[in-house]
Amino acid sequence: MSKERVVLAMSGGVDSSVAAVLLQEQGYEVIGLFMRSGEVAESACSLPAAGLLPIVERKAHKQGCCSSADAADAQRVADLLDIPFHALNFRDSFDQIKTYFADEYLKGRTPNPCVMCNVWLKFGRLWEFAQQVGATRIATGHYARVVQDETGRTRLMRGADLGKDQSYVLFGIRQEILARILFPVGDKPKPEIREIAAQANLRVAGKPDSQEICFIPDNDYRGFLRRYRDVGDTSGNFVDSQGKILGQHAGYEQFTIGQRRGLGIALGDPRFVIRIDSTTHDVTLGTATELGAISLTARGTNWLSSPTTEPFTCTAQIRSMHRAAPAVAVVDEAGTLHVRFAEPQSGVAPGQGVVLYDALERVICGSWIEDSGSPLENSLAWPGVASATCAEDAP
Repeated sequence: MSKERVVLAMSGGVDSSVAAVLLQEQGYEVIGLFMRSGEVAESACSLPAAGLLPIVERKAHKQGCCSSADAADAQRVADLLDIPFHALNFRDSFDQIKTYFADEYLKGRTPNPCVMCNVWLKFGRLWEFAQQVGATRIATGHYARVVQDETGRTRLMRGADLGKDQSYVLFGIRQEILARILFPVGDKPKPEIREIAAQANLRVAGKPDSQEICFIPDNDYRGFLRRYRDVGDTSGNFVDSQGKILGQHAGYEQFTIGQRRGLGIALGDPRFVIRIDSTTHDVTLGTATELGAISLTARGTNWLSSPTTEPFTCTAQIRSMHRAAPAVAVVDEAGTLHVRFAEPQSGVAPGQGVVLYDALERVICGSWIEDSGSPLENSLAWPGVASATCAEDAP
């Protein structure tokens, strides 16, 4: 009997490398795929199927986080495990992500390129490639789990290692392909993953985790914006919540909601960015109390459970490093998601995602934050939130 074929996204890191080991142990036929972010010389593809996306060989050119060193690490793991390995040039998809990133900052919003990369690239183009090579599944090294709920529906769930959980950045996955995805490392803690890598003699066993934005390896996103776009004069005023001018800044795109350090202005007591207006160029600074928001609105909701128009309890996570907080949520007739927290949350930033979880840590849905505050904040449509915790029968 032939083995089920799976295409694994290999980044050259320890997580995806161990994912390859685990998939082999589980009996899958594994094909490794390294996703390049820039242009390199093309060469012949080793796969004979017609209509394949352009596949390129590994070259010694720096390409952000998709560097030649990362490609070499992935190649060595594939060679050691004796699995086919290919590198594809996804410059067009990365350019799409870069454009989105720049557009959001210039709108005064805080983008999340990792979520969009997962939507467009890792679980979009990766699945396209898998179908082209006859694979029935795709896999990555993300710390998350795919489970079946009590109704038989495929659900996305937090990783077993809550300190490494990456389900937040996966909320945009299409429900129809979720059942085709494998997260081999999702049920294990990080130390065990490194131990498995060492036992398998993988050179990446001790390789540090990547922390920077994938296409900005120097972590200078302000410099990236200036290089990528002719942003013009974006200077303006720092103002307080009453509109009083506090000082001047060199460009509103240099700031994010919740930022305290690097403001370039001294006011005697801690101030945070609480609002950014791309039209007037005003950056509003406020106190920690003013930074807190009791509710938010979001749009573009992606459901990974059964959609509902009824209010429901949940925990809501508003950024990747945020600890999910008790809340209630409801979707109005226009499709806008309204979330109200049991207690104010700091740093609700337009452009970031809000991901809702049930009591079993399964993703209910995710959406893109439009603003803090909600028209339904004082409406009778809200159930009580004083003791809001996720019920197991959440959607």
